[in-house]
Amino acid sequence: MQACSAVCRYHGTGHHNGCMFIAMNRFQVALGNEEEFERMWRERDSHLKAVPGFRAFQLLRGPREEDHTLYSSHVVWDSREAFEAWTRSDAFRQAHANAGSAKSLYLGHPRFEGFEVIQTLRQQRDVIQATLN
Repeated sequence: MQACSAVCRYHGTGHHNGCMFIAMNRFQVALGNEEEFERMWRERDSHLKAVPGFRAFQLLRGPREEDHTLYSSHVVWDSREAFEAWTRSDAFRQAHANAGSAKSLYLGHPRFEGFEVIQTLRQQRDVIQATLN
């Protein structure tokens, strides 16, 4: 695992090599389907914990609109390369094997957004704790 500085350097390749990568999918969940959508995610085996480069997952609930509630899956990876390797893995195929069965819960298709981390700020106590480990 390659460490990334707090501010990543741009290498002229279009990528900030070695830096964390955030993968997000946005879902417009039809009103009335929120509980089922959240239950599905809680009970789902994501197969992420054993994947090299995986750091953290969060399911986020956003604002309620006229016809939907916005949700986003937020996954932190060691790098874009780690994320891309996961998308080609058996763990990815297993995690998404039943994805089609949930289409009736949301409007349209999930919208993917990928972000390279260029700066990270932390509370001082987090830095001290990380140093101690």
